[in-house]
Amino acid sequence: MQRLLKQSLVVTASLLALGTASLASSDLQTIMKERKLTEKDVLAAAKTYQPSGRKDEFVVFSSGGQSGQILVYGVPSMRIYKYIGVFTPEPWQGYGFDDDSKKVLRQGDIRGREINWGDTHHPNFSEKNGEYVGDYLFINDKANPRIAVVNLHDFETTQIVVNPIMKSEHGGSFVTPNTEYVIEASQYAAPLDHQYHPIEEYEAVFRGAVTLWKFDYAKGKIDEKASFSLEFPPYMQDLSDAGKGESFGWAFTNSFNSEMYTGGIEKGLPPFEAGMSRNDTDYMHVYNWQMLEKLAQDPKNYKIYHGHRVISIEAAVKAGALFLIPEPKSPHGVDVSPDGRYIVVGGKLDTHASVYDFRKIKQLIDKKEFIGADPYGIPILDMKKTLHGQVELGLGPLHHTYDAQDGIIYTSLYVDSQIVKWDYKNLKVLDRVNVHYNIGHLDSMEGKSAKPKGKYALALDKLSIDRFNPVGPLHPQNHQLIDIGGPKMELIYDLPIPLGEPHDVISIAADKLKPQVTYPMGTNSRTGKQHEAMTLAGQERVERKGNEVKIYGTLIRSHINPEHVTVNKGDKVTFYLTNLERAQDETHGFAVSGYNVHASVEPGKTVAVTFTADEEGVFPYYCTEFCSALHLEMMGYLYVKDPKKKYESVKELKLQKMSKEQLESEYKKVIATNKATDDVIQSVVKFLKDKNYAKYPKVKSLVEDALDQYGKIGEVKAKADESYNKGDVNGAILWEYQVWQYMVKTADVGLRAKNNLAKELATPMKPAAQKGEEAYLKGGCNGCHVIGQVSSGPDLTGVLSRHENAEKWVFDFIKNPASKYEEDYVKTMINYFNLRMPNQHMNDQEIKDIIEYLKWIDENAGLF
Repeated sequence: MQRLLKQSLVVTASLLALGTASLASSDLQTIMKERKLTEKDVLAAAKTYQPSGRKDEFVVFSSGGQSGQILVYGVPSMRIYKYIGVFTPEPWQGYGFDDDSKKVLRQGDIRGREINWGDTHHPNFSEKNGEYVGDYLFINDKANPRIAVVNLHDFETTQIVVNPIMKSEHGGSFVTPNTEYVIEASQYAAPLDHQYHPIEEYEAVFRGAVTLWKFDYAKGKIDEKASFSLEFPPYMQDLSDAGKGESFGWAFTNSFNSEMYTGGIEKGLPPFEAGMSRNDTDYMHVYNWQMLEKLAQDPKNYKIYHGHRVISIEAAVKAGALFLIPEPKSPHGVDVSPDGRYIVVGGKLDTHASVYDFRKIKQLIDKKEFIGADPYGIPILDMKKTLHGQVELGLGPLHHTYDAQDGIIYTSLYVDSQIVKWDYKNLKVLDRVNVHYNIGHLDSMEGKSAKPKGKYALALDKLSIDRFNPVGPLHPQNHQLIDIGGPKMELIYDLPIPLGEPHDVISIAADKLKPQVTYPMGTNSRTGKQHEAMTLAGQERVERKGNEVKIYGTLIRSHINPEHVTVNKGDKVTFYLTNLERAQDETHGFAVSGYNVHASVEPGKTVAVTFTADEEGVFPYYCTEFCSALHLEMMGYLYVKDPKKKYESVKELKLQKMSKEQLESEYKKVIATNKATDDVIQSVVKFLKDKNYAKYPKVKSLVEDALDQYGKIGEVKAKADESYNKGDVNGAILWEYQVWQYMVKTADVGLRAKNNLAKELATPMKPAAQKGEEAYLKGGCNGCHVIGQVSSGPDLTGVLSRHENAEKWVFDFIKNPASKYEEDYVKTMINYFNLRMPNQHMNDQEIKDIIEYLKWIDENAGLF
């Protein structure tokens, strides 16, 4: 053991959180003594410690309980990776704050009522042949019966479907072996018609149900129209599982309250908990979803509730598709073995776990050997004849998960606060370990799939009590990691969960997950398609139609374009924002002060945020992610003015306070500014005339617009000159300001006309140059580089003549900018522009195409 401890020193030292000086003077035994650690503690630490940069072997998705979200963490490190917003707004990701995610969240509204929270319970992966596939994740909401779909290609929620007949559910979301259906079973019985019925009509009108949501794998969406439900008696249904292997095509849902007790503590009657646990057994529902699928095609077999098909109990029984089997009272878990032969059930009020044999079940069904029927006519199978056997485990058996070793299963004991390892084929207990405290669900790695991985188990403990530092009366939940790789189970890690009460987790080998790290440029992440408002550099603009203002903007280190937007009070304002970054982890955020909007804009993503500018004033907007050294400078202003008001110009007030000499100086300054602006306009006009702009309709239209603005200058200029000649310098300055406004509008349109004409006159682009321009724009290069002029970065015209072996130099610089940072030329550029060129992760072909585009620019340099 001493030798092993010395070998563990390197990997445990960091975890033990001691400084370098202390390590230099201490050996492992001293550290252990100071921290009161045992050899077992140190070994546990070594089993979970991950050096920086090392990835976890498994990824765990945990329900977030009342948070309505999903939690993601790694095993064995137990490091939390992220939260996924599902049924509840999540501001970091902008979920529920940007337009596109709001559309998903609003899919979950129920009968016209906005629902902004959920109680997430049971996550499950998409499956193929009963094995987990890291494409999609499904999760249910117990409080507001719904199922959500999470796309694991980017870990974002893309769909929420509302159950049209249930008022509560618990038995979701469980997946058939090839993700044909997502199973959702109700919990508390209620009338399916959503109308008022007194409790005295409970047995006659109240019903349970199971919904089979049809999943369109190619689209990654639940097809609501192709989905259907099966009516159940008003027993309180609980968890479900789908058969696999030899039980393929069947599914199993357990229940409690076979008594159909209706409570009445306020009337002096025994409470629900007493009346619902009177019988010795409850019922497991056994149904064939392949038969039900066919029944759902014939209207005589179902009723329509709220546009949804519900197969009647009578039709299912008649077709031989629905049966009941007695099970231990108040059961909670029902779990099918990896090969599909056995179904294991634990009754909370029974000390045993019961192992059912599907072969025996099927034989009884085939022979139509029943012990009777329930009040609703459902055939009941003999419990003893369906059992493989029972094993006494302890108090409060709840849930089960399977091991990679054939026949081995793990069961949680809520009352005893233990996990029991046992052999469900040979019916014997092998080991048990204490957990802290009152365990609910548990999981072993991929433990509910057709091919469990084993190695580790997770205990989801409902109470943590004294495990962590106190943080107030509301304690965190406790997820405990257990090493199950040896002959004895060993508890090796405690993870406090501060996000609701997680009910269940599901785990998958990390190498099965293949999420993208950036989006194709302009992606709407909620649809996976190109966003209708994708905006590339150079396409930024503000469009107004009536009282609707749409801003098409871009984000790139370290500016938001546009930086100034003016709207009227009462306008409906939409910002469309595209992140032009191509480097992974270069996310930008967007928030407008006081307007309750936020967006997370990952590289390549386009988002929309809409709000009504209902408050007059000046409102900063900024990037909410620390994205670069100039992060604080990545901002802009939204100006909201009241069109009913007449604003007194600060400039005018300033002019009124100036002396005669100061006014004369200001007048000369304005005249000089206008002269410089007009010089730019005249140079553009000369270019346009020299190049016969009128031959090109699009350019001609822009020139006419520019000349229309310029044509207004003469009248205003005359008023300015008249005021000056009369000695009214103040008035002359104000009129000259107006002249400048018209000049700016003229120059803006004129420069666009010039750029369009340059494109028309330039030599035709070769296909490679066209692809290079596309890569240049989609890569956000012109966020810093403007062809023909210096901007946030140097003008790229002539870049291929600035360096020896220029094409290779440019290729290497685009491929890996950091490799050139220390070169004198690049250092000078970095110091001048106060920016480093980021790595936009262009592939080799894109870089070659960009070089062809740069060659095309140089061929036509005189036009830009």
